[in-house]
Amino acid sequence: MGKLLYAPICSLDGFVEDATGSFAWAAPDEEVHQFANDLERGIGTQLYGRGMYETMRFWQDPPADLTPVSAEYAEVWQAAHKVVFSRTLEAVDTPRTELVREFTADVVQELKAATTGDLSVGGAGLAAEALRAGLVDELHLIAVPVVVGSGKPALPPDLRLELELLDLRRFGNGTVCLSYGLSQTSV
Repeated sequence: MGKLLYAPICSLDGFVEDATGSFAWAAPDEEVHQFANDLERGIGTQLYGRGMYETMRFWQDPPADLTPVSAEYAEVWQAAHKVVFSRTLEAVDTPRTELVREFTADVVQELKAATTGDLSVGGAGLAAEALRAGLVDELHLIAVPVVVGSGKPALPPDLRLELELLDLRRFGNGTVCLSYGLSQTSV
């Protein structure tokens, strides 16, 4: 049975986008990007909402002038199975991708049981649903050294979870990754 991971890149104050919807400040340097590649390499299935899927589609046909680390990420992304949860998206247009109309705990539990690898949830909105449903097994919070003040939160503001520190990684640019196991009991 696979684990469900959530690994947002966020500001130090916990936002994945600032108030203008920008996340340019979160672009990883080569060291952080390689770490993300290594984390994603173990993912067999990626779960997305519509917005995150539309953002990530870039990696299906990226430009030829990518850095080696970015080109490696494109290969990792293309190799993973993708499940897009959307009531409004007409169709998906990338290989190894399926469209599911309704996000439910049962669907995610079936995916976790059926996979030999781990799963990841991408996008703060879908991750909030997965966290509320007690489906997320590990949180890898990648915090960049910037404070943006407001925007889209990486974690839902109305949820309290018990966490167990699994690892702490510091990068040369000041970014840190805090890795936690989640207790499936909210308090």
